[in-house]
Amino acid sequence: MRPFRVGITRRVVINESLNRTEFKPMLHYAIVFFVIALIAAVLGFGGVAGAAAGIAKICFFVFLIIAVVLFFRRSV
Repeated sequence: MRPFRVGITRRVVINESLNRTEFKPMLHYAIVFFVIALIAAVLGFGGVAGAAAGIAKICFFVFLIIAVVLFFRRSV
């Protein structure tokens, strides 16, 4: 019978916490604001389209930064 190892249990908990991707809503919001910008541009609302596109760009870059940080954090 194998002895119980605390280290293995702790690694499983750490890996489960890393598997949760809590930065996905940022990409979702970026896509939503991009669609809003496209619809507003088609309907002729230039100000709303520009604002929504700016918010979408910010959300996308925040998502990208978090994704890169988590990628390098997992590989170590």
